[in-house]
Amino acid sequence: MRLKRLWRRHHEAAKFLVVGGICFLATTAVNYLLKLTVLRDKPVTALAFATVLATILSYVLNREWSFRTRGGREQHHEAALFFAVSAIGIGLNLIPLAVSRYVLDLRVPDVGRPAQEIADFVSGIVLGTLVAMVFRLWAVKRFVFPHADARAARSRPGAGPRLRSKLLRHEPRPSVRDRRG
Repeated sequence: MRLKRLWRRHHEAAKFLVVGGICFLATTAVNYLLKLTVLRDKPVTALAFATVLATILSYVLNREWSFRTRGGREQHHEAALFFAVSAIGIGLNLIPLAVSRYVLDLRVPDVGRPAQEIADFVSGIVLGTLVAMVFRLWAVKRFVFPHADARAARSRPGAGPRLRSKLLRHEPRPSVRDRRG
């Protein structure tokens, strides 16, 4: 029983973390693919590009799995908010790597190549991802998918126009029945 209550209370966060893990692996793979080939001298650009690709994957997985019953907004508005939140998250993700490389000078020739790569991984991939993840979880639940069970309510047969309009945050237009009295 305790496990069920815990799951019910935190299932969205758990799913969000699974999606985050998948996107973390995608980010890491794309980052190192770019960093070790075409973007050797541009580690922040490589991480930014990898993070943008992972963000697109994250939107699809979060919308269709983690927060599939949440919503409350039209899809284009929801997507715009998700990518605005994600843009802030990308910036937060890049800050630790930029500080490591350009403020602390943890780069070749000031340090050896192995030390640079470890510093890049810890600051850009681990620390940056953690900071961005905490921000994204809060912002996605607060702004992008604000209403729990919104999609389920829209598709429920008993969900009338008043409930649907409340979820969409606008006043319902009076129906013919309401105007008659």
